[in-house]
Amino acid sequence: MGWLWWVGGALALGILEMLSLDLVLVMFAGGALAGALAYALGAPVAVQILVAALTSIVLLAALRPWLLRHLRGRADLPETNAAALVGREATVVAAVDGSTGRVKLAGEVWSARTADGGSLPPGTRVTVTKIDGATAVVSPAPATAAGGTAAPGVAPV
Repeated sequence: MGWLWWVGGALALGILEMLSLDLVLVMFAGGALAGALAYALGAPVAVQILVAALTSIVLLAALRPWLLRHLRGRADLPETNAAALVGREATVVAAVDGSTGRVKLAGEVWSARTADGGSLPPGTRVTVTKIDGATAVVSPAPATAAGGTAAPGVAPV
């Protein structure tokens, strides 16, 4: 009957993995299955826990990196969090130079600095080239750089 707890734990971890898609919980599920196998072989509880823990560690260290490498090779994984903001356009709300400034990006105001150290006035459309901590590194948007207007009433840089 003890093996049922191990298999139930593995199933629960497998279901949670489907929600997270991080390939971590599935490694713990593999460890739980190894614990169930240790139970089936008559190992004491301490050995079952040790087998489950060691199997999980080995799977995390050896199998997960390999799976991630091959998964990324087959399909582009979407960027999330701050990395998803790179390449998006923003509007300067407080003059931006090489060290300070503010931009409105994705509905939020971010601290910003220019990539080349130049200065950009408020209203200028910019493109985020990188996120450095909590600071957006920006450069003039292509339309602005090409000589178009950044915003009504603002001269292009």
